[in-house]
Amino acid sequence: MANLNTYLRKDGRWEVRIYSTDINGRRRYKSVYGQTEEEAERKAMYLYNSTFNHCLLTKMTVKDLIVEYIQRKQPLLKESTVANYRMKAEKHIIPALGEIVCTEITANDIYRFIEAKRCQGLSERYIYDILVLLKSVFRYANITYGVRNIMDSIVMPRHSRPEVAVLSKNEQMRLIQHLTRNPCSTALAILLSLYTGLRIGELCALQWQDIDLEKRILTVNKTIQRIQTVNVKARTKLVITAPKSKSSVREIPIPECLITLLEQYKDSPDLFVLSANIKPLEPRTLQYRFARILNNADLPSVHFHSLRHAFATNCVAAGFDVKTLSEILGHSSVELTLNLYVHSSMERKKEFMNLLTWDKASA
Repeated sequence: MANLNTYLRKDGRWEVRIYSTDINGRRRYKSVYGQTEEEAERKAMYLYNSTFNHCLLTKMTVKDLIVEYIQRKQPLLKESTVANYRMKAEKHIIPALGEIVCTEITANDIYRFIEAKRCQGLSERYIYDILVLLKSVFRYANITYGVRNIMDSIVMPRHSRPEVAVLSKNEQMRLIQHLTRNPCSTALAILLSLYTGLRIGELCALQWQDIDLEKRILTVNKTIQRIQTVNVKARTKLVITAPKSKSSVREIPIPECLITLLEQYKDSPDLFVLSANIKPLEPRTLQYRFARILNNADLPSVHFHSLRHAFATNCVAAGFDVKTLSEILGHSSVELTLNLYVHSSMERKKEFMNLLTWDKASA
């Protein structure tokens, strides 16, 4: 326990003398100074957090620290985020670094961890995501216990987002023709994503009460995903949560080409659009069905998310301004829209390049 003695010195400065009793019963003293009493006491409390609280961490392992961090953060985070943190901690961080005392971990320990993950075949992007969690954990330790954040000195892996395979314009038309010849709920899902840019989790969570055919507005206010569970028999569970971010909660005008199709499938407000049931369709089930349709239509294998990319690229080609497109996609910035979701085909590049010419008469 720490004690503070505050007094005004003869030189006009305020001094706070702080002492605490260590685990062996010995007193430890430190003094800090300030031009005002408030300044001196603020410095004293920082000193207490950074020096005397340090002893609380000397026996705490990385495992203890990360478990404490997740417990403290849990009330502030989405259930899916907590599940993601636990999975990364239990599968990667704790087995490799869990038994190391927090104050004794070194940069070499972290770099050996990074190399081991590379040898296991993990992508640079995934390793980066694991390290971001570790960085947050040690930032918490720094703020709470005053220890140096070892992660501040770590050079993070360089990563780039993999290029997303997108169906060409011709392949998209072939897909649409196949879907119109073989109507089903999966066809509806594919067309909704291709013409509204909805994410797969948002699609599966969509209920008829979210679609106003009179106003022709589709509201995105939830998403669905499968997450890992803790202390229950089932290893995973399906959860419906708020969308990815605040900007992901949005209203999307429904294009004319989808109205008739939606009217054909219209059902009770509380039913989910894709399952026609009070229980939603699972995203991975939709992905499997999409893969089967691509195969039946003799089209290249692409991920369902590529439909969202195709939507964004088609919107740019149609003349959408980027701000409008960014809001329809539910992005927090137009930079994200441009960097991740807008793909220019070689045909379009040639079209623009051929606009460059010179006046032959003046040549």
